[in-house]
Amino acid sequence: MATSLLAADRYLGMHFFTDDLGGNMMNYVNLFWLFGHPEVYIVVLPSFGVYSEVVLAFSSKELYGYKSLVIATMAIGVLSFTVWLHHLFTMGQDADINAAFGIGTMTIGIPTGVKIYDWIFTMFRGEVRFTPPMVLSLAFMVTFVLGGFTGILLATPPLDYIVHNTLFLVAHFHNMLIPGTLYGLLAGYMYWFPKAFGFRLNERWGWISAGCWITGFYLAFFPLYVLGASGMARRTQQVSDPAFRPWLYVALFGAFVLFTALVTLFVQLFVSIRDRHANMVPVGDPWDARGLEWSIAAPPPEWNFATIPQVSSRDAFYWRKRNRKAYKPADHYQDIELPKASACGVIIGLSAAACGFGLVWRIWWLLALSGAVVMATVIIRSFMRDVTRTIPAAEVEAFDRRWLAQAQFAKPVSRQREMSRRNEGLAEWTA
Repeated sequence: MATSLLAADRYLGMHFFTDDLGGNMMNYVNLFWLFGHPEVYIVVLPSFGVYSEVVLAFSSKELYGYKSLVIATMAIGVLSFTVWLHHLFTMGQDADINAAFGIGTMTIGIPTGVKIYDWIFTMFRGEVRFTPPMVLSLAFMVTFVLGGFTGILLATPPLDYIVHNTLFLVAHFHNMLIPGTLYGLLAGYMYWFPKAFGFRLNERWGWISAGCWITGFYLAFFPLYVLGASGMARRTQQVSDPAFRPWLYVALFGAFVLFTALVTLFVQLFVSIRDRHANMVPVGDPWDARGLEWSIAAPPPEWNFATIPQVSSRDAFYWRKRNRKAYKPADHYQDIELPKASACGVIIGLSAAACGFGLVWRIWWLLALSGAVVMATVIIRSFMRDVTRTIPAAEVEAFDRRWLAQAQFAKPVSRQREMSRRNEGLAEWTA
């Protein structure tokens, strides 16, 4: 809605958000943050799912409090729509409105805390293995809790008024977004990489990268708390107070460490690809994981499962391993129908991006051309009928039986050896 009204202001000469022509700029700010703040939580929720998978896999335990985690996720989703006005505490609302949204902002910390405790209790008395994905998950928990404390401070309207538009706010935002979202993406990348590509990432470079990400984060952003509490405004072009400089130098050094962390990710990928033949995990379960995606080959065939798995418990694959029913051939194989490869998605995506570029910069010919390409692609695709292809059952069975034979001859590896070259993707399961 806000985008449509803004476009009407920009291109049709309307004045929904023009104060001196009958509009109200604050309506735009409210509509923007009504979308923008729930979006912040939506960005981090997928990483919460990654942490759940990583923690239970590397703790060799069932996820503690699964139902409470689901309820907490739902609560975060609902409460995220009740807190947007904390961005506007200094804009002139009365004390009652500020208090209501301050309480709502503090309340959202409760379901988040439930998740933290569930992950901690999952590790409690578990066989925790400190791999790079697990260390990133632990760093997330510690750092996210610290960021949550500063969020409670900013949810108090009088304190928010004092530090509003300072680097304290920048520090808090990064304190939540980087460990919350980025660490989850990195942990998931390292955790699922062998499933997607069939070989493990180099652990040594993974440790170096994780250490740089964690150290660089603290050095780059925690000094901003001090600077913000000291009164340094964000978006400052020039710093005149010499007392700020030492903290800024520390933050600058932290930025270089973060850049080093990014470089080490590429080095890790290069080294892993170079040594891939020594780190292959074709059986597909290098971590003794519990999800069904680990019950097939690595990398998986294009049809994923040879037969549709029957699920009767939450950790279906782990149940199969425990009951000696994993790595068994299917009773009957069937043809599998798959969609044919299509360039329509790529064409629509690139054309839509060009359409948006033309709209922003008022390049009308580019807007018309790219919009026409999008519409034409959609229409042409709608008339296509031959859009699937069939994998014969014999081909599916042949691949599945070759993989099962490979799993039968592989030697299970213990937790202590899962990062060694002996790991072919068949981990010893634990009770």
